[in-house]
Amino acid sequence: MKKPPPGTAERIAKMTLASIYPLYVAKVEKKGRTKKELNEVIQWLTGYDEKKLESLIDEKATFESFFKQCKLNPNAHLIKGVICGYRVEDLEDPLIKKTRYLDKLVDELAKGRKMEKILRVGE
Repeated sequence: MKKPPPGTAERIAKMTLASIYPLYVAKVEKKGRTKKELNEVIQWLTGYDEKKLESLIDEKATFESFFKQCKLNPNAHLIKGVICGYRVEDLEDPLIKKTRYLDKLVDELAKGRKMEKILRVGE
């Protein structure tokens, strides 16, 4: 199992949602998806509603606090596959794993996957 380089968790922990969110929006919109769909995916994973998500972006919450406060979807473990060169299901660090879950969902959205597949409906 390939491990992320030392310091990856610390680097991710300090990144802010406000700095990454616009990149997610650009990625999905470039592929014909919407910000609304992106938010739906983020809300499915984290349990945050639209208002809470916006406030976390506005207050420049770090990924560490963003994921610490969330109620991770009980079906998040169904997110599998490779993202950023790592197999998501094999990642051991909880923060890296949750961040890669989010990256994987955004990737699936941008690739045009059907929303019910992204949200693991019926799995």
